[in-house]
Amino acid sequence: MQTKNIVSSFYKYVRIESPIEFQKKQIALCKSLNLKGRILVGDEGINGSVCGAKESVESYKQEIRKNPLFSGIEFKEQLSEKQAFRKLFVRVRNEIVNSGLKVDLKNTADFISPKELKRMLDKNEDVQLVDVRNDYESRIGKFRNARTLSMENFRDFAKCASQIQDIKDSRIVTYCTGGIRCEKASAFLKENGFRNVSQLKGGILSFGSEFPDTYWQGKCFVFDDRVAIGINNVNTIPLNECAWCGKKCDDYLNCHNIECDRLFICCEECGEMKNKSCREECVKAAKRRKETRN
Repeated sequence: MQTKNIVSSFYKYVRIESPIEFQKKQIALCKSLNLKGRILVGDEGINGSVCGAKESVESYKQEIRKNPLFSGIEFKEQLSEKQAFRKLFVRVRNEIVNSGLKVDLKNTADFISPKELKRMLDKNEDVQLVDVRNDYESRIGKFRNARTLSMENFRDFAKCASQIQDIKDSRIVTYCTGGIRCEKASAFLKENGFRNVSQLKGGILSFGSEFPDTYWQGKCFVFDDRVAIGINNVNTIPLNECAWCGKKCDDYLNCHNIECDRLFICCEECGEMKNKSCREECVKAAKRRKETRN
């Protein structure tokens, strides 16, 4: 029987004095534990996701928490049938999430727990959920009645915030996949006149883990080879359609034509029939993406 992997996502905004030295230690630690993943480090903190055997992930968490800077760091985890990453990628960046937002993180909004958000929604309280993810993410999954933005990249958030000016005085709860984008997005909103802003602690992953089959619709986009993961067990109706046949679908593929590599929604049947390609000219392309191994 195949052993399932654990995918563990985490972040923390905290001052790291020597990001390059920290990067080297992260590479050595992950290699020693046979973990793959994507980790960004910088002066402002760490943002990462690793995948591997349960014992290896647990050892990684223990080692991270030994550092006083990360003693309270939270990990959001899911089981995965296959290795979610092709390789280990650890890089130093000016920002641990690419935003371009010049905000003071002391102004980030107060957290609201998944339990508290569910209570508010159960009671039909007057609250506006605002999705601060990219539009291709919200296309396959979002909270019921949430406001989404026409945003191709999180760096566009500052200009796209104009799309929610009409709810500037409303009670707002921002959300993203794991919470990291909300830290800066909520600070930006507060610094630009939005009066009553909170952010969902732990993001979609934490809410979905605690309260599946409630207020989430569709799947959750993730930045690894899984591309999209299920949140619900019962309420699993897709929000979008296959680009080829039009059947209801919420699975993404990267076109296997390397020269294209376009992200598109595709059902399993059409993916196989069309050589995992987004259009006819890509179907017979010679340079193709390699299949991800389990």
